[in-house]
Amino acid sequence: MTQIRLTNTRTRRKEEFVPIDPANVRLYLCGPTVYDRAHLGNARPVLVFDLLVRLLRHEYGDRAVTYVRNFTDVDDKINAEAQRRRAAGSDLSLEALIAERTEETIGWYHADMDALGAARPDHEPRATAYVGQMIAMTADLIAKGHAYEAEGHVLFDVRSFPDYGTLSGRSVDDMIAGARVEVAPFKRDPMDFVLWKPSSDDLPGWDSPWGRGRPGWHIECSAMSAALLGPHFDIHGGGIDLQFPHHENEIAQSCCAHPGAGFANVWLHNEMLQVEGKKMSKSLGNFFTVRDLLDRGVPGEVIRFVMMSTHYRKPMDWTEAKAQEAEAVLRRWHGLVAGIEPATSPAPALIEALADDLNAAGAIAALHDLAGRGDAETLLASARMLGLLLPGMGDWAQADAGAAGQIEALLAARLAARQARDFARADAIRDGFAAAGVEVKDTANGPEWSLAAGFDPARLADLARTHGT
Repeated sequence: MTQIRLTNTRTRRKEEFVPIDPANVRLYLCGPTVYDRAHLGNARPVLVFDLLVRLLRHEYGDRAVTYVRNFTDVDDKINAEAQRRRAAGSDLSLEALIAERTEETIGWYHADMDALGAARPDHEPRATAYVGQMIAMTADLIAKGHAYEAEGHVLFDVRSFPDYGTLSGRSVDDMIAGARVEVAPFKRDPMDFVLWKPSSDDLPGWDSPWGRGRPGWHIECSAMSAALLGPHFDIHGGGIDLQFPHHENEIAQSCCAHPGAGFANVWLHNEMLQVEGKKMSKSLGNFFTVRDLLDRGVPGEVIRFVMMSTHYRKPMDWTEAKAQEAEAVLRRWHGLVAGIEPATSPAPALIEALADDLNAAGAIAALHDLAGRGDAETLLASARMLGLLLPGMGDWAQADAGAAGQIEALLAARLAARQARDFARADAIRDGFAAAGVEVKDTANGPEWSLAAGFDPARLADLARTHGT
């Protein structure tokens, strides 16, 4: 078994991963708030954890991993959209409009993440199905002296948990000085956060010991993870933007509700996403969703490849040039593996790269090496380990499958001609590519090709016949 090493945000060290129970490795990813389409940045933690789950299942077995990713379907933005639809003339109740919106958005999310080759988790709990557990946890925190009721709200007493700030590495006083916190006269301390809040008649709500209301955001993940994974599990993660306050608050309330349990052993956080070197934002006009890219014709497999090319702990820069390069590489690989069966196991070099803190870029380098050596069977098995070249995912490249085979054969013929110093033939193949609309770029990882807008399959076929491929 390969030793997996992961960078634990809480300890700020790369550590050997030792599961609590090797027969049931458990991990939790904070999922989306389902009020609208997932933007490109939302996809990054999904792909990071998809890669991690693939590695864990390879090492411990398919049935030895339990993966949970939640849906937050209690949120002010969801409520606002439902109220907008009712104001626009819908005769449905507010509750029905909220359910309609969340069902619609979850459907979009599934379709978009499926297109990226991300396998669905074992459990996808919705917050609304666990409100009873949230109420019970909140009442327990009050009973243990870690929370208090004030004006219909229940708040967590941050000062009651001495380890608060360990994850983000800041003291409570530093957080107050450096963060924008909600000011409310009923708070004992500015950093105290809401576990339960009252609901007016025009908002969704549930009966509780503190009146009709709804849960705060942070209590949701603590209640759902405890219900599905237990109070102590292996890995918890999400985007670095969730480190504080969301994950910090989860640790506090979970450790206080289950003293001695420890909550999550390892915390994984991915860095943020940029677009063409700039922070993605609507004001800059570079904000787009996964669906925007898919509808523009960017294959999900290409999106996945680009996002995996940067280590998860580094900012990832999405560029058109990277997408075009990824498409060329994947098109070539699809041509190499067309019609073959994968090897029984991926390349050891690829597994070693992934085991080193999910070094996907190193794993992709191993794929380039396999492609360069012509080991198509191991290439296919290894690529599938990364969620690439999966059955059905390459449909975008299949229209050119015949051309791909011809191009790969011609590239091999060109290489053979160069090695035999038959430069006239090598140049003829090069010129024939240009005439047929096949763009070839020689790189350190071997030739990469793409089809230009004026691609002529008949000319390519003539070129293939002329050079006996």
